[in-house]
Amino acid sequence: MKPKKIFIIEDDESVQEIMKLIFHKAGFEIEISPDGKSVLTKRESWPDLFLLDKHLLGNDGLEICKYLKSQDATRKIPVIMLSATPGIEPLARGAGADDFLEKPFNSAALMHKVQEFLK
Repeated sequence: MKPKKIFIIEDDESVQEIMKLIFHKAGFEIEISPDGKSVLTKRESWPDLFLLDKHLLGNDGLEICKYLKSQDATRKIPVIMLSATPGIEPLARGAGADDFLEKPFNSAALMHKVQEFLK
């Protein structure tokens, strides 16, 4: 069985490394982008789930989420938004995010959310 693919859009390298460890260990295939520009272009294949940070260099995660949810190819792919900013959850859900997790997050809670969407 082909491993599920998670696309992580996160500009903080330490958070990227933590997620890499968590998801590789669990058998997921991952792709990482520090700014999300690669999801704004046509691709041959899409992931099974997006993990999207709210604050990115040069991009707003909310705008990327709105874009993903407005496109036929990505509309049905779950997006879990992440942010350290208090009070962002309603904005994330308003942008179309399927779920939200506040930073700093517990790795078990993150894994639980991801597995819920990918079962």
